[in-house]
Amino acid sequence: MTTEPSKAPPLYPKTHLLAASGIAALLSLALLVFPSSDVEAKRTTLSLDLETPIEQLTQDQDASSAEQATNEAVASPFAQIENDTEDTQETAQAQPAPAVVEEKKAPGHREVIVAKGDTLSTLFEKAGLPAASVHEVLASDKQAKQFSQLKRGQKLEFEVSPDGQLNNLHSKVSDLESITLTKGAKGFAFNRVTAKPTVRSAYVHGVINSSLSQSAARAGLSHSLTMDMASVFGYDVDFAQDIRQGDEFDVIYEQKVINGKTVGTGPILSARFTNRGKTYTAVRYTNKQGNSSYYTADGNSMRKAFIRTPVDFARISSRFSMGRKHPILNKIRAHKGVDYAAPRGTPIKAAGDGKVLLAGRRGGYGNTVIIQHGNTYRTLYGHMQGFAKGVQTGGTVKQGQVIGYIGTTGLSTGPHLHYEFQVNGVHVDPLGQKLPMADPIAKAERARFLQQSQPLMARMVQEKATMLASRKR
Repeated sequence: MTTEPSKAPPLYPKTHLLAASGIAALLSLALLVFPSSDVEAKRTTLSLDLETPIEQLTQDQDASSAEQATNEAVASPFAQIENDTEDTQETAQAQPAPAVVEEKKAPGHREVIVAKGDTLSTLFEKAGLPAASVHEVLASDKQAKQFSQLKRGQKLEFEVSPDGQLNNLHSKVSDLESITLTKGAKGFAFNRVTAKPTVRSAYVHGVINSSLSQSAARAGLSHSLTMDMASVFGYDVDFAQDIRQGDEFDVIYEQKVINGKTVGTGPILSARFTNRGKTYTAVRYTNKQGNSSYYTADGNSMRKAFIRTPVDFARISSRFSMGRKHPILNKIRAHKGVDYAAPRGTPIKAAGDGKVLLAGRRGGYGNTVIIQHGNTYRTLYGHMQGFAKGVQTGGTVKQGQVIGYIGTTGLSTGPHLHYEFQVNGVHVDPLGQKLPMADPIAKAERARFLQQSQPLMARMVQEKATMLASRKR
Protein backbone atom coordinates (compact mmCIF):
# COMPACT_ATOMS: atom_id res chain seq x y z
CA MET A 1 0.00 0.00 0.00
CA THR A 2 1.37 3.26 -0.92
CA THR A 3 0.99 6.12 1.60
CA GLU A 4 0.96 9.75 0.38
CA PRO A 5 3.19 12.05 2.33
CA SER A 6 1.29 14.76 4.41
CA LYS A 7 1.30 18.31 3.05
CA ALA A 8 3.68 20.64 4.82
CA PRO A 9 2.38 24.05 5.85
CA PRO A 10 3.22 26.83 3.46
CA LEU A 11 6.42 28.54 4.23
CA TYR A 12 6.56 32.37 4.56
CA PRO A 13 9.63 34.46 4.54
CA LYS A 14 10.93 35.04 8.06
CA THR A 15 10.66 38.80 7.71
CA HIS A 16 6.90 38.54 7.05
CA LEU A 17 6.35 36.44 10.14
CA LEU A 18 8.18 38.92 12.33
CA ALA A 19 6.13 41.81 10.93
CA ALA A 20 2.84 40.01 11.54
CA SER A 21 3.75 39.24 15.14
CA GLY A 22 4.62 42.86 15.74
CA ILE A 23 1.29 44.11 14.37
CA ALA A 24 -0.66 41.66 16.52
CA ALA A 25 1.17 42.79 19.62
CA LEU A 26 0.47 46.44 18.85
CA LEU A 27 -3.25 45.78 18.31
CA SER A 28 -3.54 43.96 21.64
CA LEU A 29 -1.77 46.78 23.41
CA ALA A 30 -4.08 49.34 21.82
CA LEU A 31 -7.20 47.49 22.95
CA LEU A 32 -5.89 47.37 26.50
CA VAL A 33 -4.80 50.98 26.71
CA PHE A 34 -7.50 52.84 24.74
CA PRO A 35 -11.25 52.55 25.55
CA SER A 36 -13.92 51.98 22.94
CA SER A 37 -14.97 54.85 20.72
CA ASP A 38 -18.32 55.13 22.62
CA VAL A 39 -16.68 55.66 26.00
CA GLU A 40 -14.14 58.04 24.57
CA ALA A 41 -16.86 60.11 22.94
CA LYS A 42 -18.79 60.20 26.21
CA ARG A 43 -15.87 61.53 28.24
CA THR A 44 -14.94 64.07 25.63
CA THR A 45 -18.45 65.46 25.55
CA LEU A 46 -18.54 65.78 29.34
CA SER A 47 -15.19 67.51 29.48
CA LEU A 48 -16.17 69.96 26.77
CA ASP A 49 -19.46 70.77 28.45
CA LEU A 50 -17.72 71.74 31.65
CA GLU A 51 -14.96 73.79 30.11
CA THR A 52 -16.64 75.29 27.05
CA PRO A 53 -19.69 77.57 26.80
CA ILE A 54 -22.79 75.63 25.70
CA GLU A 55 -23.23 77.65 22.52
CA GLN A 56 -19.63 76.99 21.48
CA LEU A 57 -19.94 73.33 22.45
CA THR A 58 -22.91 72.87 20.14
CA GLN A 59 -20.99 74.46 17.27
CA ASP A 60 -17.94 72.28 17.94
CA GLN A 61 -20.05 69.12 18.02
CA ASP A 62 -21.73 70.00 14.73
CA ALA A 63 -18.38 70.68 13.10
CA SER A 64 -16.87 67.48 14.51
CA SER A 65 -19.79 65.41 13.25
CA ALA A 66 -19.45 66.87 9.76
CA GLU A 67 -15.71 66.29 9.59
CA GLN A 68 -15.75 62.72 10.95
CA ALA A 69 -18.89 61.73 8.98
CA THR A 70 -19.63 59.21 11.72
CA ASN A 71 -22.87 57.20 11.74
CA GLU A 72 -23.18 57.28 15.52
CA ALA A 73 -25.49 59.87 17.16
CA VAL A 74 -23.79 62.50 19.32
CA ALA A 75 -25.15 62.39 22.87
CA SER A 76 -26.58 65.60 24.38
CA PRO A 77 -24.20 67.30 26.79
CA PHE A 78 -27.14 67.69 29.20
CA ALA A 79 -27.75 63.93 29.11
CA GLN A 80 -24.11 63.32 29.94
CA ILE A 81 -24.34 65.58 32.97
CA GLU A 82 -27.48 63.81 34.20
CA ASN A 83 -25.93 60.34 33.74
CA ASP A 84 -22.60 61.19 35.32
CA THR A 85 -23.52 63.42 38.25
CA GLU A 86 -20.67 62.33 40.49
CA ASP A 87 -18.05 62.65 37.76
CA THR A 88 -19.41 66.05 36.82
CA GLN A 89 -19.31 67.32 40.40
CA GLU A 90 -15.70 66.18 40.83
CA THR A 91 -14.65 67.77 37.56
CA ALA A 92 -16.56 70.97 38.33
CA GLN A 93 -14.82 71.27 41.69
CA ALA A 94 -11.48 70.95 39.98
CA GLN A 95 -12.26 73.76 37.54
CA PRO A 96 -11.20 77.29 38.54
CA ALA A 97 -14.05 79.72 39.30
CA PRO A 98 -14.96 81.89 36.30
CA ALA A 99 -13.59 85.41 36.43
CA VAL A 100 -16.13 88.11 37.33
CA VAL A 101 -16.29 90.75 34.63
CA GLU A 102 -16.72 94.16 36.26
CA GLU A 103 -18.19 97.15 34.51
CA LYS A 104 -15.45 99.57 33.55
CA LYS A 105 -15.64 102.85 35.44
CA ALA A 106 -13.88 106.14 34.91
CA PRO A 107 -10.48 106.38 36.68
CA GLY A 108 -11.84 108.84 39.24
CA HIS A 109 -15.04 106.91 39.95
CA ARG A 110 -15.31 105.36 43.42
CA GLU A 111 -18.20 103.56 45.09
CA VAL A 112 -18.71 102.94 48.82
CA ILE A 113 -21.50 100.95 50.50
CA VAL A 114 -22.72 102.15 53.91
CA ALA A 115 -22.03 99.60 56.64
CA LYS A 116 -23.07 99.48 60.30
CA GLY A 117 -21.37 102.28 62.27
CA ASP A 118 -20.40 104.29 59.19
CA THR A 119 -20.52 108.08 59.16
CA LEU A 120 -20.03 110.45 56.28
CA SER A 121 -16.44 110.97 57.48
CA THR A 122 -15.61 107.25 57.44
CA LEU A 123 -17.17 106.89 53.99
CA PHE A 124 -15.08 109.77 52.64
CA GLU A 125 -12.03 108.12 54.17
CA LYS A 126 -12.89 104.82 52.43
CA ALA A 127 -13.13 106.74 49.16
CA GLY A 128 -9.63 108.16 49.75
CA LEU A 129 -10.78 111.73 50.44
CA PRO A 130 -9.49 113.94 53.26
CA ALA A 131 -11.67 114.83 56.27
CA ALA A 132 -11.69 118.47 55.16
CA SER A 133 -13.80 117.47 52.16
CA VAL A 134 -16.67 116.44 54.45
CA HIS A 135 -16.82 119.87 56.08
CA GLU A 136 -16.61 121.57 52.68
CA VAL A 137 -19.52 119.50 51.38
CA LEU A 138 -21.79 119.99 54.42
CA ALA A 139 -21.11 123.75 54.53
CA SER A 140 -21.75 124.25 50.83
CA ASP A 141 -25.53 123.86 50.86
CA LYS A 142 -28.16 123.47 53.59
CA GLN A 143 -29.66 120.48 51.80
CA ALA A 144 -26.25 118.78 51.61
CA LYS A 145 -26.84 117.53 55.16
CA GLN A 146 -29.19 114.96 53.64
CA PHE A 147 -26.05 113.02 52.70
CA SER A 148 -25.41 112.47 56.41
CA GLN A 149 -28.79 110.69 56.81
CA LEU A 150 -27.34 107.32 55.90
CA LYS A 151 -28.97 103.90 55.71
CA ARG A 152 -27.14 100.59 55.84
CA GLY A 153 -26.67 99.24 52.31
CA GLN A 154 -26.95 102.68 50.71
CA LYS A 155 -24.40 103.32 47.96
CA LEU A 156 -22.43 106.55 47.60
CA GLU A 157 -20.72 107.28 44.28
CA PHE A 158 -17.76 109.68 44.21
CA GLU A 159 -16.22 111.37 41.18
CA VAL A 160 -12.69 112.49 42.09
CA SER A 161 -10.36 114.68 40.02
CA PRO A 162 -6.81 113.55 39.18
CA ASP A 163 -5.46 115.79 41.97
CA GLY A 164 -7.71 114.07 44.55
CA GLN A 165 -10.49 116.69 44.80
CA LEU A 166 -14.18 115.75 44.98
CA ASN A 167 -16.10 116.84 41.87
CA ASN A 168 -19.39 115.00 42.32
CA LEU A 169 -21.21 112.97 44.99
CA HIS A 170 -24.28 110.94 44.10
CA SER A 171 -26.55 108.57 46.03
CA LYS A 172 -29.84 106.79 45.38
CA VAL A 173 -32.08 107.42 48.37
CA SER A 174 -34.92 105.18 47.17
CA ASP A 175 -36.31 103.65 44.00
CA LEU A 176 -37.90 107.02 43.29
CA GLU A 177 -35.35 109.55 44.55
CA SER A 178 -31.64 110.28 44.14
CA ILE A 179 -29.54 113.20 45.41
CA THR A 180 -26.40 114.75 43.91
CA LEU A 181 -23.79 117.34 44.84
CA THR A 182 -21.84 118.83 41.94
CA LYS A 183 -18.86 121.13 42.37
CA GLY A 184 -18.97 124.41 40.50
CA ALA A 185 -17.24 127.78 40.53
CA LYS A 186 -19.10 128.84 43.70
CA GLY A 187 -18.86 125.53 45.55
CA PHE A 188 -21.14 122.51 45.60
CA ALA A 189 -24.71 122.66 44.29
CA PHE A 190 -27.33 120.24 45.61
CA ASN A 191 -29.87 118.57 43.31
CA ARG A 192 -32.68 116.11 43.98
CA VAL A 193 -34.18 114.04 41.17
CA THR A 194 -37.54 112.37 41.71
CA ALA A 195 -38.48 109.78 39.12
CA LYS A 196 -42.11 109.70 38.05
CA PRO A 197 -43.36 106.12 38.06
CA THR A 198 -45.79 104.66 35.59
CA VAL A 199 -49.12 103.99 37.30
CA ARG A 200 -51.01 100.89 36.27
CA SER A 201 -53.69 98.71 37.84
CA ALA A 202 -53.06 95.23 39.23
CA TYR A 203 -55.39 92.42 40.28
CA VAL A 204 -55.15 89.83 43.07
CA HIS A 205 -57.47 87.08 44.22
CA GLY A 206 -57.27 85.19 47.49
CA VAL A 207 -59.06 82.53 49.50
CA ILE A 208 -58.84 82.59 53.30
CA ASN A 209 -57.68 79.29 54.77
CA SER A 210 -55.93 80.66 57.86
CA SER A 211 -55.87 84.31 58.91
CA LEU A 212 -56.73 87.24 56.65
CA SER A 213 -53.20 88.65 56.83
CA GLN A 214 -51.52 85.34 55.93
CA SER A 215 -53.95 84.58 53.10
CA ALA A 216 -53.63 88.10 51.71
CA ALA A 217 -49.83 87.95 51.80
CA ARG A 218 -49.90 84.58 50.02
CA ALA A 219 -52.12 86.12 47.31
CA GLY A 220 -49.59 88.96 46.83
CA LEU A 221 -51.35 91.73 48.74
CA SER A 222 -49.10 93.94 50.88
CA HIS A 223 -49.79 94.51 54.57
CA SER A 224 -50.85 98.13 53.99
CA LEU A 225 -53.30 97.14 51.22
CA THR A 226 -54.68 94.36 53.45
CA MET A 227 -55.37 96.95 56.14
CA ASP A 228 -56.97 99.23 53.54
CA MET A 229 -59.23 96.40 52.39
CA ALA A 230 -60.25 95.67 55.98
CA SER A 231 -60.99 99.37 56.45
CA VAL A 232 -63.14 99.54 53.29
CA PHE A 233 -65.29 96.57 54.35
CA GLY A 234 -65.03 97.25 58.09
CA TYR A 235 -68.52 98.78 58.19
CA ASP A 236 -70.13 95.50 57.06
CA VAL A 237 -67.68 92.77 58.10
CA ASP A 238 -66.41 92.31 61.64
CA PHE A 239 -62.89 91.09 61.01
CA ALA A 240 -62.55 90.05 64.65
CA GLN A 241 -65.31 87.42 64.57
CA ASP A 242 -66.92 87.15 61.11
CA ILE A 243 -64.02 85.77 59.03
CA ARG A 244 -64.40 82.10 58.04
CA GLN A 245 -62.27 79.61 56.13
CA GLY A 246 -63.26 79.73 52.46
CA ASP A 247 -64.03 83.47 52.41
CA GLU A 248 -62.72 85.09 49.22
CA PHE A 249 -61.53 88.49 48.09
CA ASP A 250 -60.69 90.21 44.79
CA VAL A 251 -58.81 93.50 44.67
CA ILE A 252 -57.81 95.88 41.88
CA TYR A 253 -55.32 98.49 43.06
CA GLU A 254 -52.88 101.04 41.69
CA GLN A 255 -49.31 99.87 41.17
CA LYS A 256 -46.33 102.20 40.67
CA VAL A 257 -43.65 100.92 38.30
CA ILE A 258 -40.24 102.21 37.17
CA ASN A 259 -38.28 100.29 34.51
CA GLY A 260 -40.47 97.23 35.02
CA LYS A 261 -39.91 97.18 38.81
CA THR A 262 -42.74 97.77 41.28
CA VAL A 263 -41.71 100.63 43.57
CA GLY A 264 -44.95 101.30 45.38
CA THR A 265 -48.71 100.98 45.46
CA GLY A 266 -51.59 103.40 45.36
CA PRO A 267 -55.16 103.12 46.63
CA ILE A 268 -57.58 100.24 46.11
CA LEU A 269 -59.68 101.01 43.03
CA SER A 270 -62.27 98.29 43.47
CA ALA A 271 -62.70 95.24 45.67
CA ARG A 272 -65.04 92.38 46.38
CA PHE A 273 -65.21 90.39 49.64
CA THR A 274 -67.27 87.24 50.11
CA ASN A 275 -67.96 86.48 53.77
CA ARG A 276 -70.12 83.50 54.82
CA GLY A 277 -71.52 83.32 51.31
CA LYS A 278 -72.52 86.99 51.14
CA THR A 279 -70.58 89.20 48.73
CA TYR A 280 -69.79 92.87 49.38
CA THR A 281 -68.46 95.18 46.66
CA ALA A 282 -66.60 98.48 46.82
CA VAL A 283 -65.52 101.02 44.22
CA ARG A 284 -63.36 104.08 44.85
CA TYR A 285 -64.83 107.26 43.38
CA THR A 286 -63.53 110.83 43.37
CA ASN A 287 -66.27 113.38 42.93
CA LYS A 288 -66.04 116.67 41.03
CA GLN A 289 -64.91 118.45 44.18
CA GLY A 290 -61.92 116.10 44.48
CA ASN A 291 -63.18 114.13 47.49
CA SER A 292 -62.63 110.34 47.35
CA SER A 293 -64.71 107.67 49.06
CA TYR A 294 -65.86 104.08 48.55
CA TYR A 295 -69.29 103.04 47.35
CA THR A 296 -71.05 99.82 46.50
CA ALA A 297 -71.28 98.91 42.82
CA ASP A 298 -74.73 100.51 42.63
CA GLY A 299 -73.65 103.76 44.29
CA ASN A 300 -74.49 103.37 47.98
CA SER A 301 -71.88 104.60 50.44
CA MET A 302 -69.60 101.99 52.04
CA ARG A 303 -69.12 104.41 54.92
CA LYS A 304 -71.68 104.16 57.66
CA ALA A 305 -72.06 106.41 60.67
CA PHE A 306 -70.06 103.89 62.75
CA ILE A 307 -67.36 101.34 62.09
CA ARG A 308 -68.20 97.82 63.21
CA THR A 309 -65.02 97.09 65.22
CA PRO A 310 -62.89 99.75 67.00
CA VAL A 311 -59.80 97.45 67.18
CA ASP A 312 -58.29 95.79 64.10
CA PHE A 313 -58.12 91.97 64.12
CA ALA A 314 -58.75 91.65 67.87
CA ARG A 315 -60.29 88.57 69.50
CA ILE A 316 -63.65 88.82 71.27
CA SER A 317 -63.04 87.63 74.83
CA SER A 318 -66.45 88.48 76.28
CA ARG A 319 -69.79 89.33 74.69
CA PHE A 320 -72.73 91.53 75.62
CA SER A 321 -74.70 89.81 78.41
CA MET A 322 -77.14 90.83 81.13
CA GLY A 323 -76.22 87.87 83.37
CA ARG A 324 -72.45 87.43 83.19
CA LYS A 325 -70.41 86.52 86.27
CA HIS A 326 -67.74 89.20 86.81
CA PRO A 327 -64.24 87.60 86.65
CA ILE A 328 -62.87 89.77 89.51
CA LEU A 329 -65.88 90.59 91.68
CA ASN A 330 -67.06 86.95 91.38
CA LYS A 331 -70.75 87.87 91.26
CA ILE A 332 -73.42 88.22 88.62
CA ARG A 333 -73.21 91.61 86.96
CA ALA A 334 -74.52 92.66 83.55
CA HIS A 335 -71.82 93.00 80.92
CA LYS A 336 -73.17 95.90 78.90
CA GLY A 337 -70.53 95.82 76.19
CA VAL A 338 -68.07 93.69 74.23
CA ASP A 339 -64.49 92.93 75.27
CA TYR A 340 -61.82 92.81 72.55
CA ALA A 341 -58.60 91.08 73.63
CA ALA A 342 -55.45 92.29 71.89
CA PRO A 343 -51.77 92.90 72.74
CA ARG A 344 -50.99 95.79 75.06
CA GLY A 345 -50.50 99.00 73.07
CA THR A 346 -52.79 98.02 70.15
CA PRO A 347 -54.44 101.20 68.75
CA ILE A 348 -58.13 101.85 69.52
CA LYS A 349 -60.18 103.82 66.98
CA ALA A 350 -63.20 106.08 67.41
CA ALA A 351 -66.27 104.29 66.03
CA GLY A 352 -67.63 107.53 64.59
CA ASP A 353 -67.34 111.31 64.50
CA GLY A 354 -68.22 112.98 67.77
CA LYS A 355 -67.45 115.05 70.85
CA VAL A 356 -65.27 113.65 73.66
CA LEU A 357 -67.31 113.74 76.89
CA LEU A 358 -64.52 112.14 78.91
CA ALA A 359 -60.86 111.27 78.45
CA GLY A 360 -59.71 110.23 81.92
CA ARG A 361 -60.15 107.77 84.81
CA ARG A 362 -63.58 106.30 85.58
CA GLY A 363 -63.78 103.75 88.41
CA GLY A 364 -63.47 100.12 87.36
CA TYR A 365 -63.19 101.14 83.70
CA GLY A 366 -59.74 102.62 84.36
CA ASN A 367 -58.58 104.99 81.62
CA THR A 368 -61.75 105.68 79.65
CA VAL A 369 -62.93 107.66 76.62
CA ILE A 370 -66.62 108.43 76.14
CA ILE A 371 -67.77 109.94 72.82
CA GLN A 372 -71.13 111.52 72.06
CA HIS A 373 -72.21 111.05 68.41
CA GLY A 374 -74.94 113.57 67.66
CA ASN A 375 -78.01 113.40 69.90
CA THR A 376 -78.71 109.67 69.65
CA TYR A 377 -75.54 107.61 69.99
CA ARG A 378 -72.77 107.31 72.60
CA THR A 379 -69.77 104.97 72.76
CA LEU A 380 -67.44 104.08 75.65
CA TYR A 381 -63.88 102.66 75.53
CA GLY A 382 -62.44 101.32 78.81
CA HIS A 383 -59.27 99.83 80.38
CA MET A 384 -56.98 101.87 78.09
CA GLN A 385 -53.25 101.90 78.67
CA GLY A 386 -53.21 105.58 77.69
CA PHE A 387 -54.76 108.20 75.46
CA ALA A 388 -53.64 109.21 71.99
CA LYS A 389 -52.06 112.63 71.55
CA GLY A 390 -54.64 115.41 71.26
CA VAL A 391 -57.55 113.38 72.70
CA GLN A 392 -58.99 115.30 75.64
CA THR A 393 -62.28 116.01 77.34
CA GLY A 394 -64.25 118.58 75.35
CA GLY A 395 -62.43 117.94 72.08
CA THR A 396 -63.71 116.32 68.90
CA VAL A 397 -62.62 113.18 67.04
CA LYS A 398 -63.14 111.78 63.56
CA GLN A 399 -64.28 108.30 62.65
CA GLY A 400 -61.30 105.90 62.58
CA GLN A 401 -59.05 108.31 64.51
CA VAL A 402 -56.81 106.60 67.09
CA ILE A 403 -58.02 107.68 70.54
CA GLY A 404 -56.00 105.39 72.81
CA TYR A 405 -54.25 102.04 73.27
CA ILE A 406 -55.15 98.63 74.70
CA GLY A 407 -54.26 98.24 78.39
CA THR A 408 -55.30 96.69 81.72
CA THR A 409 -56.24 99.71 83.84
CA GLY A 410 -59.19 99.44 86.23
CA LEU A 411 -60.81 96.07 87.01
CA SER A 412 -59.18 94.03 84.27
CA THR A 413 -57.61 90.55 84.19
CA GLY A 414 -55.63 91.13 81.01
CA PRO A 415 -55.06 93.60 78.15
CA HIS A 416 -58.32 94.26 76.35
CA LEU A 417 -60.80 96.95 75.30
CA HIS A 418 -64.21 97.15 76.95
CA TYR A 419 -66.50 98.73 74.32
CA GLU A 420 -70.05 99.96 74.98
CA PHE A 421 -72.68 101.31 72.59
CA GLN A 422 -75.72 103.33 73.70
CA VAL A 423 -78.78 104.40 71.73
CA ASN A 424 -80.80 107.17 73.43
CA GLY A 425 -79.15 106.29 76.73
CA VAL A 426 -79.89 102.54 76.52
CA HIS A 427 -77.09 99.98 76.26
CA VAL A 428 -77.35 97.76 73.16
CA ASP A 429 -75.24 94.96 71.77
CA PRO A 430 -72.77 96.67 69.37
CA LEU A 431 -72.38 93.41 67.43
CA GLY A 432 -76.08 93.19 66.69
CA GLN A 433 -76.91 96.87 66.29
CA LYS A 434 -77.94 97.89 62.76
CA LEU A 435 -75.72 100.82 61.82
CA PRO A 436 -77.08 103.98 60.14
CA MET A 437 -76.06 104.56 56.50
CA ALA A 438 -74.17 107.50 55.03
CA ASP A 439 -75.26 109.42 51.91
CA PRO A 440 -75.12 107.62 48.51
CA ILE A 441 -73.71 109.01 45.26
CA ALA A 442 -75.31 112.33 44.36
CA LYS A 443 -77.81 112.08 41.49
CA ALA A 444 -75.83 114.63 39.48
CA GLU A 445 -72.75 112.36 39.56
CA ARG A 446 -74.37 108.94 39.24
CA ALA A 447 -73.78 108.60 35.48
CA ARG A 448 -70.11 109.57 35.89
CA PHE A 449 -69.75 107.08 38.76
CA LEU A 450 -71.19 104.21 36.73
CA GLN A 451 -68.81 104.95 33.85
CA GLN A 452 -65.93 104.29 36.26
CA SER A 453 -67.39 101.52 38.41
CA GLN A 454 -68.85 99.21 35.76
CA PRO A 455 -65.54 98.52 33.89
CA LEU A 456 -63.78 97.84 37.21
CA MET A 457 -66.41 95.38 38.36
CA ALA A 458 -66.42 93.68 34.95
CA ARG A 459 -62.64 93.34 35.05
CA MET A 460 -62.72 91.59 38.43
CA VAL A 461 -65.22 89.07 37.06
CA GLN A 462 -63.13 88.47 33.92
CA GLU A 463 -59.81 88.22 35.79
CA LYS A 464 -61.21 85.66 38.21
CA ALA A 465 -62.77 83.59 35.41
CA THR A 466 -59.48 83.59 33.47
CA MET A 467 -57.50 82.58 36.57
CA LEU A 468 -59.85 79.69 37.42
CA ALA A 469 -59.83 78.47 33.81
CA SER A 470 -56.01 78.41 33.74
CA ARG A 471 -55.92 76.32 36.93
CA LYS A 472 -58.15 73.64 35.37
CA ARG A 473 -55.79 73.10 32.43
